[in-house]
Amino acid sequence: MKNYKDSDYALNKFSEGIVYRFADRIIEITLEDYLAENPGRTAQDFLELKALSDEIYHEQVTHENRTSRLDVSINGLEETEQLSVPALDLDLIHKSDTRKAKEAARRLLDSGKLTEIQRRRFILHFFQGLSTRQIARLESVKQHSVWMSLQWSAKKLKKFFDE
Repeated sequence: MKNYKDSDYALNKFSEGIVYRFADRIIEITLEDYLAENPGRTAQDFLELKALSDEIYHEQVTHENRTSRLDVSINGLEETEQLSVPALDLDLIHKSDTRKAKEAARRLLDSGKLTEIQRRRFILHFFQGLSTRQIARLESVKQHSVWMSLQWSAKKLKKFFDE
């Protein structure tokens, strides 16, 4: 939590009225204000509302404490939009490279330069997104075998990519 004394919960808890904090001001509704606005109500009704208000603020603080400790700030850099949006030229280069890689992969598969095992693993890994561990489990082989097979496929793919 930021600072307990500055929290809405502490402000509401230690005041006699019900406190609402807005961006530009703080409003406190006292017992007198409540009874004047609600002639059919009693002081007991106000105390019940005050207790409910305290409980709601307390739940908010508890939730914030539970979740805010999981947020890791990198000196506020995550709030700068410039850093989170890639430059247009980098985005275009990435799209072009992705298109070129897909075309190279298609040519590699059509070329017949991959063994049947390499071809199957290449499709599972590059097109279906399976990890080497998942492929090894599927085929009941060691992960290293899958990794080596994919390395050979990648070397062959690089030749098609560079063309």
